[in-house]
Amino acid sequence: MACQRTVLIAGALGLAALAQPALAGTRTTAEVLYSEDPQERAFQESAGYSDAVILRDGTIYLSGVVVGPTADKAAFERTYRRISDILVRAGATWEDVVDITSYHTDIEPQVAAMSEVQKQFITPPFAAWTAVQVSRLYSPGGVTEIKIVAKKPVR
Repeated sequence: MACQRTVLIAGALGLAALAQPALAGTRTTAEVLYSEDPQERAFQESAGYSDAVILRDGTIYLSGVVVGPTADKAAFERTYRRISDILVRAGATWEDVVDITSYHTDIEPQVAAMSEVQKQFITPPFAAWTAVQVSRLYSPGGVTEIKIVAKKPVR
């Protein structure tokens, strides 16, 4: 009897684990946000990407937002405001941001400026952040690209 109960519990746990990816959803069942700017949306559609994908489990993946042609405080502030706008359209805030990945063509001065601005938007406890040096970005004139993952509570 105990062995039979163990098998039933293990089977139920296995089915629950298999069901988890279905709860999260996929890109085809997710809400996809494109730019509200017609020219930017046309570019997104021609290149094949969106502003954000929102899965049913509340995970929000933002495409990279480019900073450029300079990496000064004003450029990062513009970029963070753009990210804020996308987060709001996705039903989230900076409080929901759990992961930041940034790509830099000149990492040390760019991270210094980015960090200063980032702390105006994100307060402790801070999100995870990975900064990567790259030789160039896809966008001509881009010097930094910032990619965000957020997780909003499921209602």
